[in-house]
Amino acid sequence: MDPAVQKMIENLEKSTGKNLNHWTALVQKSGHEKHGAIVKMLKEDHGIGHGYANMIVHLAKESAAISQDDDVLISDQYKGKENLKSIYDQLASKIKGFGKDVEVVPKKSAVSFRRKRQFALIQPSTKTRIDLGLKYDDHPYAGRLETSGPFGSMCTHRVQLTEESQINDELLNWIKIAYEEAG
Repeated sequence: MDPAVQKMIENLEKSTGKNLNHWTALVQKSGHEKHGAIVKMLKEDHGIGHGYANMIVHLAKESAAISQDDDVLISDQYKGKENLKSIYDQLASKIKGFGKDVEVVPKKSAVSFRRKRQFALIQPSTKTRIDLGLKYDDHPYAGRLETSGPFGSMCTHRVQLTEESQINDELLNWIKIAYEEAG
């Protein structure tokens, strides 16, 4: 589970006076089916902040990446794109090697790599391409290091990868710069 979510679960009782089991039972008995309606009910009827309310609903309904095993999330990302998994594996291994402070956060469609903030994102975007998103404070676009494309504000730059041989010293240096800036 995402360490940030785990921390929120630990702080939930301090913030609301009730533990996750209480809120989960309340959600399941509420009669509401839609995510937004339950979040609204928790916020309006119980004074819970949006972040906690959203987390409670996801966990109570086991409806999101928040409630799934990291390995399952990653495996599901590469269903039908198995040819790209070795690119992910090699990239993830290299990124984790930058330091013990690298936090790996799998989500439904991508994997984030964080320190104090996200610095890289690996997403199998098509059946033949992985997009590697990088977040810089200020870095020029050049050649393979292009604008963030589909990532929007999550990343400032993107590199498209279609084969393992594209993971070279230049690429690893770009990732290392993003890692250093995120610390």
